[in-house]
Amino acid sequence: MSEHSGYQKLVAEAKKHITEISPQDAAAKLNSGDAVVVDVRDQDEWDEGHIPGAIHMTRGTIELDIEEKVPDPNALIICHCGGGGRSALAAETLQKMGYKNVRSMAGGLKAWKTAGLPTTT
Repeated sequence: MSEHSGYQKLVAEAKKHITEISPQDAAAKLNSGDAVVVDVRDQDEWDEGHIPGAIHMTRGTIELDIEEKVPDPNALIICHCGGGGRSALAAETLQKMGYKNVRSMAGGLKAWKTAGLPTTT
C-alpha cells in the first residue's frame, strides 16, 4: 500500500460523484466569462503561479468563503488544484453545499501547463 492510499481512495470516490472538465474546456469557459475558476491549492502554490482570472480559496477555507465569493448556486464553478485530487474533493463538497454546476479540472494545473495554457504570478 502506498502512503497516500487513504487519500487516493477518497479522491476516487469523489470522482464518482462529480464531473471533470478538460483544461482546454475550462479555459474556454473562463475566457467567455461563463465560469468562475477556483484554485484550491495552498497559498505558496498560488504564489508560484496560477491561472489568470482564477480566484483563490484553499481546500481548508473553501466551505467558509464560497458563499461570499460565489453567491449564485447555479454559477458554473470549475475547481482546480495541482493534479486533480484536491479539486475533486472540493467539487464534491460544493455540490453537497447546494452548488449545482460544479466541475473539477482534470489533471489540475499540471495538465493546464502541459496544454500550453497561460499562468501568471
